[in-house]
Amino acid sequence: MEPPHLYPVKLYVYDLSKGLARRLSPIMLGKQLEGIWHTSIVVHKDEFFFGSGGISSCPPGGTLLGPPDSVVDVGSTEVTEEIFLEYLSSLGESLFRGEAYNLFEHNCNTFSNEVAQFLTGRKIPSYITDLPSEVLSTPFGQALRPLLDSIQIQPPGGNTVGRQNGQS
Repeated sequence: MEPPHLYPVKLYVYDLSKGLARRLSPIMLGKQLEGIWHTSIVVHKDEFFFGSGGISSCPPGGTLLGPPDSVVDVGSTEVTEEIFLEYLSSLGESLFRGEAYNLFEHNCNTFSNEVAQFLTGRKIPSYITDLPSEVLSTPFGQALRPLLDSIQIQPPGGNTVGRQNGQS
């Protein structure tokens, strides 16, 4: 019997603030933040992410965000591309529809964490998933929450993933 093929799984990490969070967070929040993180999962030669437009994909580094600020090796998976795309399609129809997006509670990092666990059994780093509660634990974060809750983020440059173009 042939051993299963293993596919590498990477977490692409982007700082949406481009370094401003590191400089301004002590003044604005009273605590140090290293960045405002957007993440995606790279597997089967594509980058997959979630935003207000739902689940999207592009070639790695193919959004207008450009190359990632860092790449985390999440591990490897035996999940084939076909099974993975079926899984994403079902997520896109349930938990990760575009209208389910919420900057603090159901965002790109929630998606990356869910997908990383499905593929490898591992979570993404907690400094990323803990960021919303870090911001909201400050008076300034609480004051800005109504405004920030209205923000919909969809990195441009991806293609929506789902049951379209003859996929089933």
